Amino acid sequence: MEVNNRNSTPPNFIKNIITEDLQNGKVKEIVTRFPPEPNGYLHIGHAKAIWINFTIADEFGGRTHLRFDDTNPVKEDVEYVNSIKEDVKWLGFDWEELHFASDYFEEMYERAIVLIKKGKAYVDDQSPEEIRATRGTLTEPGQNSPYRDRSVEENLDLFARMRAGEFKDGEKVLRAKIDMASPNINLRDPVIYRILHASHHNTGDKWCIYPMYTYAHPLEDAVEGITHSLCTTEFEDQRPFYDWVIEETEMPSVPRQYEFGRLNLTQTVTSKRKLKLLVDEGIVDGWDDPRMPTISGLRRRGVTPEAIKAFVFEAGISKAYGEIDLKMLDHFIREDLKLKAPRTMAVLDPLKVVITNYPEGQSELLEAENNIENMEMGNRQIPFSREIYIEREDFMENPPSKYFRLFPGNEVRLKHAYFIKCHDVIKDSEGNVLEIHCTYDPETKSGSGFTGRKVKGTIHWVDASQAVPAEFRLYEPLIREQGPEDPAELESEIEEEGKEGVEEKTFMDFLNPDSLKIVHGFVEPGMKDVQPQDKFQFFRHGYFNVDSKYSKPGHPVFNLIVSLKSSFQLPDKK
Repeated sequence: MEVNNRNSTPPNFIKNIITEDLQNGKVKEIVTRFPPEPNGYLHIGHAKAIWINFTIADEFGGRTHLRFDDTNPVKEDVEYVNSIKEDVKWLGFDWEELHFASDYFEEMYERAIVLIKKGKAYVDDQSPEEIRATRGTLTEPGQNSPYRDRSVEENLDLFARMRAGEFKDGEKVLRAKIDMASPNINLRDPVIYRILHASHHNTGDKWCIYPMYTYAHPLEDAVEGITHSLCTTEFEDQRPFYDWVIEETEMPSVPRQYEFGRLNLTQTVTSKRKLKLLVDEGIVDGWDDPRMPTISGLRRRGVTPEAIKAFVFEAGISKAYGEIDLKMLDHFIREDLKLKAPRTMAVLDPLKVVITNYPEGQSELLEAENNIENMEMGNRQIPFSREIYIEREDFMENPPSKYFRLFPGNEVRLKHAYFIKCHDVIKDSEGNVLEIHCTYDPETKSGSGFTGRKVKGTIHWVDASQAVPAEFRLYEPLIREQGPEDPAELESEIEEEGKEGVEEKTFMDFLNPDSLKIVHGFVEPGMKDVQPQDKFQFFRHGYFNVDSKYSKPGHPVFNLIVSLKSSFQLPDKK
């Protein structure tokens, strides 16, 4: 089969497996799926899984399904369903078929009946705590439940009564009957159904028993005809149970599971449980807070889908565990924006400058290029008059050596404008600088061909009479440099009976208190009517995005996407 390389993945073991399966006739068409649980918003780690499933299927002319693994009504919500659809579309992918695990609840129930009739499942009256206590350890076998040898007839009766709602939550479970002495703990009679008297977002109150994820997932893959079930390596130990379910429930379609290494970033928490805790406790202003690693948070911050896809491409596909420096993502954000974002001037901490020899009441328009690296973006005109704002840090009354910006008696260039020289400093009674007075040299106009004296400093500015007041939200990583997540404790989609509602708060100790700083300043007058998601490079400050939640017409709010400079370099692959 000819592979479509227009949007390809780099060489990887999954492509090798698929190529072999097609060549030897194991499969005729590749069908993958992206199967999130709708219990939170998607994050940067999901972006890798989305990209892998959709791109690999497309490379081989196959199909990808979007499926919601909605087997736990206590945690799931339509809000999450809608957000996931939006995020997948925004990343540039589209699904051939849309499914819900809950669409197959009747099928899953009937397949559980098959297991019971074969003596491969039984109803257990033990509590979740008792089941955990008898599960065993990595070195010691588990203990058989006292209810393990119930008859087929009794199990069928009890399971039907569980469905009918005769029992309370947690009173009984249905367990697979495999091997309590198996060296793989996942095969020690895992729970496959539990009682939950809870309304479901899709099925309402039709059901009061719900399948566990590890039982439901392989059945969903089989029902949909998935050929290659691609997931992260935390599911590797679950693969024997995945295969067991397919075989023992006698599914006509046999999907195969293959695992790849998940995407782990420094200074980044990707546990949906922990992210939800940040939202619920008001640490952030929602799932789309620009500090969050969610797709919606990255979008609101101003990150582009092209940057995310370039990043996951570079991260590659392997089975190895690895932690990627957050600076690598920043690198691809800069690379994507440098030719797209207009370059303008913004003053975040304004200090007024009065140009005393510039005529009062006079104003002129100066010509400035929008992006010197992409001249197709054209030019703009910016006003200049007697009073301007500069950054407060660009002036020092008593500067150290090698300080080349503005100070009394020193001359600098105003970007796109003239040379100015400071001659007076105006202070309040407490000695704080209120404004500075300068003179300008009209012969030094930018673009005039002036070849006289040189200056070492160039600073940016905005015209005080026409500048637009703006709010700037400056972000740092939400987590301090020493991250809180142990790879062995990273959250997976795997549900464990009795763990619902358990929230770890220790990671809160690693929150960065300086992750958000809000300042107020000015932007060029041409930016008065900017729209949400408009992106700009502010001279010397970085790339900024117009915030979609707080920005208003005439009163823009800008989010810092990424700073201009970084010491990060991509590794040499030679």
